[in-house]
Formats: sequence, C-alpha cells, structure tokens
Amino acid sequence: MSAWAVPGIPEIVSGIDLTEVIAAALISDSGDVESGGLESGDVLTVTSKIVSKAEGRTVQAADREQAITDETVRLVASREHPHGVTRIVENRLGLVMAAAGVDSSNTPDGVVLLLPLDPDATARRLCQGLRERFGVRVGVVITDTVGRPWRRGQADIAIGAAGIHVLDDLRGTVDASGRPLAVSVTAVADEIAAATDLVKGKAGGLPVAVVRGLGRHVADLDAVGARSLVRTGPEDMFRLGTKEAWMAGFDEAHDNSDGGSHAGFKED
Repeated sequence: MSAWAVPGIPEIVSGIDLTEVIAAALISDSGDVESGGLESGDVLTVTSKIVSKAEGRTVQAADREQAITDETVRLVASREHPHGVTRIVENRLGLVMAAAGVDSSNTPDGVVLLLPLDPDATARRLCQGLRERFGVRVGVVITDTVGRPWRRGQADIAIGAAGIHVLDDLRGTVDASGRPLAVSVTAVADEIAAATDLVKGKAGGLPVAVVRGLGRHVADLDAVGARSLVRTGPEDMFRLGTKEAWMAGFDEAHDNSDGGSHAGFKED
C-alpha cells in the first residue's frame, strides 16, 4: 500500500466544483490528462473542511457554543477545564464527537465551519464525477478528525464514503491458527482515513490524498456509505459519560418519589 497527498488544491469557497478542483490538481501533479495519474482501485480521501467550505457550511457565530448547541442531538458528556467546557455530543449525523464537529480553525474571526449536511451523498458525487472524468474505478472517503475514548490524541475517521466497502466482515473465516473468527469486522474506511492523515497533515494545506494498493476494497457506487459505521441507539454501550449517567439514574430514581432532581442535589 502507498499513500500520498495531492498538492495544488486552492483555497475553497462556497459554490466551487470540488470534482473539477480535485481533477485539475491530480492532472497538474501527474501530468496525465487522461487518467490524472489515477489507477483503478485507488481510493481518494478528502478532508471534510473543504467539503464544508464548498457547500457553504459556514455560519456567523460570535458565540461558538451556540453553534455547537444548534448541531447537537444529545449531550454525551461535558467536562470543565481551565479554558472552558468541552462537550462531547451526538450531532445530527449520528457522530459522537467533541463540539459536534463545529470547527473554528482556519476560518475568519466570527465564523465557524459546520460538518457537511450529507457526507455520503457528497462522496458519491465526487466518486461518480472522478470515475467519469478519468475512466478509472476509484473510491472516495470524506474524513474528519476526532478524539477517541480511552486514547490520547486525535485520529481521522470516515464520515462519508462511496465506491468502497467501508467494512471488511471477517466473521466466519479463520485466523492463521485455524480458529474461527466470530466478531472481527475491520473498519476499512476509518483505517484509510487515518493512514492518509499521516501524509496530509494538519497545517500543510493538503486536504486530498490518494491510497493505492487496496483495490480489493473498491466497490460499486451503491455500496453502503460511512453512515453505516455509526453505532448509536441500542448498540451504543457507552451512551453517556459517567457524570451524565449518574444524573440520569438519580432523576429516574427520585422523580416519582419526591419530585426531586439532580438540579437541586449538591455533589461532593
């Protein structure tokens, strides 16, 4: 497997055609007008920030916290710290992440960037456009950066995908010792996203990358998207943070007895 960033992506503004922008950068980088230097089986990753900019997902927000609230479906956990309060929430895409994915980096003062409305749909448009433009069977993954429970640091994940198998279900096969695999399902799209973050970086102005050597995971355009990776509802084994779970249990236990609420309860 090899991965490299695509140089030459200009500053993205609302309404720009991302397919044309990416195609032009691929041609410029490779010098190949016919294929853009792509081969069938390649996967392109595209940072969600440029998708959001192209789709006009910027809002005037003197108060970033209000923008986070507007994008929030459910509060998972909140933690106070010297710089304020961090909220881990489920956003309207079903993603559980800090600040609902609202981003104020690399934007003008008083402006915040929201996640794309439908990353899977955007990935399909990009994938179809690039396939038609260059005549190669490629996949597209739209990425965003998240923190991970129980792990320090951030990593990129797939929030949108098209033309690839986002999961590699190994259940029913056997391992190297011949033992049956019962629960192994590899998050291919997330692993591709994380791998290409290493070549794109965070501050180099390189929002697009190409991965080669994973053609076995490239699929038809109607393959399920990254939304299928989200685990919410009954499948979510960590639905609330410790503090929020405690408060929910307190309310449930006392609401019908004395009308009490955690709001009037002082924690030690």
